[in-house]
Amino acid sequence: MKVILVNGSSRKEGCTNAALLEVERSLKEEGIETEQFFIGNQPLADCIACGKCRKDGRCTFEDVVNEFVEKAKNADGFVFGSPVYYAHPSGRLLSFMDRAFYSGGSVFAFKPAAAVLSARRAGTTASFDVINKYFTIASMPVVSSTYWNHVYGKEPKQVQEDKEGLMTMYNIGKNMAWMLKCIELGKKNGLEHPVNEKILTNFTR
Repeated sequence: MKVILVNGSSRKEGCTNAALLEVERSLKEEGIETEQFFIGNQPLADCIACGKCRKDGRCTFEDVVNEFVEKAKNADGFVFGSPVYYAHPSGRLLSFMDRAFYSGGSVFAFKPAAAVLSARRAGTTASFDVINKYFTIASMPVVSSTYWNHVYGKEPKQVQEDKEGLMTMYNIGKNMAWMLKCIELGKKNGLEHPVNEKILTNFTR
């Protein structure tokens, strides 16, 4: 079993990374393989609604999004981490997730996921809500913890002082490992995930 931890910060070793490392530590204790995926700090294109991914099976922009979706095919769970910008996840992460989930949504279905936020002071719960919506639309079980999934700190060393925040990160890993093992046990006993219906409508018909 493998979990990919996505760092949506522009700083590879910043506060978001400090939070993800604690989740990763917990997962490894439970025997879960992990991989850190840094989306980078170079310009990242937003989705342009061209629809080509529906025909090609991949995003028209050849960058880290397609690289990630390929890795996601062989992953069993995900943690998406972001700093808070104006009570919102980073625009970089949202562009990344928009394109990844739209072009490769089927590879995420029924795989557990968690959102992790870091902030100097506030805006985490609003940001948490935004990221979780990707999971619920994609039929992904949402992994909870023992408090809101966030840490406080302006610098990584300050995150290390947020003992309750770090505990929350650690418990995310434990809860995700438990969920992954339950899913694996279910598969071994012939319990497969449901086949969902797909009906698209708009407000006029």
